Amino acid sequence: VVNKVRYFLSRRVGNKKLKVGHAGTLDPLATGLLIICAGDFTKRIEEFQAMAKTYEGTIVLGATTPSFDLEKAPDQFFPTGHITPALMDLARTKFIGDIEQIPPVFSAVKVDGRRLYKNARTGEEVELPQRKVHIDTFELLGELRRVVSSGKEAYVASKKGAPIMLHPDYAEGVQIDFRVVCSKGTYIRALAKDFGEAVKSGAYLSRLVRTGTGGFDLKDAWELEDLVRWIGGPQL
Repeated sequence: VVNKVRYFLSRRVGNKKLKVGHAGTLDPLATGLLIICAGDFTKRIEEFQAMAKTYEGTIVLGATTPSFDLEKAPDQFFPTGHITPALMDLARTKFIGDIEQIPPVFSAVKVDGRRLYKNARTGEEVELPQRKVHIDTFELLGELRRVVSSGKEAYVASKKGAPIMLHPDYAEGVQIDFRVVCSKGTYIRALAKDFGEAVKSGAYLSRLVRTGTGGFDLKDAWELEDLVRWIGGPQL
């Protein structure tokens, strides 16, 4: 995204050395708000990065994945019949305020100068660092609902199009929507995984949308196609 914006914007203003950057990446399967800074505004990137982030998404309870989301298929399965609204609400409150997180092994966090996801892909084991983050708000939205099932097999739709099988003959997969306001560096995937453990089950993140950064809101953002068209580039 940044390279595309830099290319068309530098052509429009006639400055090949125009600085363009972003104020915080999104996970590979996440969507939503990405703040792009150009020119003198690149000096404010750290300011924007430090702002609280707001996310909405869906947590699937009853299974875990190595990546804590749908980048990898579920590998362990857990009961969910005991999970009640009261249990979820009690678990939710444990994650408000300052908390310690262990980032996903499939993440861009660096250990000894190397990205964790690179170690994960080569099978190299490393000690995962704990990180202190802050959760301002963790709300559960709506009610628990069953994962969409077909016959005796339960599936969830992945961003890449093809459905990922939750587990054959698995009838206990349930999901809940949520909203989180958190500090820079918070891994919502890790929050989903830890929430699953807190309700004595397993969990992973199946959907994530960044809806806000500080005072910037997704509803006011430009789609990439519209931004490039405004800059003067070709239709994507």
